[in-house]
Amino acid sequence: MGFTRAIVRPPSRSFAAGLSTSAEGAPDLTLALEQHAAYVRALRDCGLEVTRLEPDAAYPDGTFVEDTAIVTERGAILTHPGAPSRAGEVRGIGDCLKGFYENLQVITAPGTVDGGDICEADGHFLIGVSARTNEHGADQLAHHLRRLGYGSSTLDIRASPSLLHLKSGIAYLGEGTWVAGAGVQESLRSLVGDRIRELIAVPATEAYAANCVRVNDRLLVAAGYPQMTAALGRNRRVVQLEMSEFRKMDGGLSCLSLRF
Repeated sequence: MGFTRAIVRPPSRSFAAGLSTSAEGAPDLTLALEQHAAYVRALRDCGLEVTRLEPDAAYPDGTFVEDTAIVTERGAILTHPGAPSRAGEVRGIGDCLKGFYENLQVITAPGTVDGGDICEADGHFLIGVSARTNEHGADQLAHHLRRLGYGSSTLDIRASPSLLHLKSGIAYLGEGTWVAGAGVQESLRSLVGDRIRELIAVPATEAYAANCVRVNDRLLVAAGYPQMTAALGRNRRVVQLEMSEFRKMDGGLSCLSLRF
């Protein structure tokens, strides 16, 4: 089943004060807003009805809405972000999701979960244990997913410091096709080897492009990564999007929306 809806929140005037490990400098807010608008147009071109939440300067990282919830066909789960400064983002997303889901499950302390650590593949969820998602949170999420009728597996990426989130290094494109960077390929094969029909390896020089997103019949890819664009474009309709200002804040394509 394809996606029909998405929730987004444009970056606010405090965007540059958000969390970042990047050495690329401060983001340009005007350019970030232009890039976000192009992203939203791409979602609409994919056939999605987009709910646009207002920017909230109280939460500089609030544009990365994916981290605040796990949304599925059968239910939604509000997360407990691993960065304390992001905890307040969840309430606004929860208020929005109440318009689409009757009941919302919640991850509670001491558990932490960031949505960027969760990769769904045909009803099975990979849960990344990372600097932002801990074992308590992973266990809670697995429990909630079981109650919704989904299976899950845990993949520990803490030995790969270059990966902020699991989906910094992998993506699932459907029909058994995976994208994976070198740091997670072996672990991915050990967990879901029987589910892998094709594995597209991400060159170390283009690691950022691992965070690509399939939306219905199109594949959203960060612009500026020619090797990955060529590999991903075989038999796929690729849409390249400029992401420079979000990359400066450790964000990727999947981070900017909740798709369901």
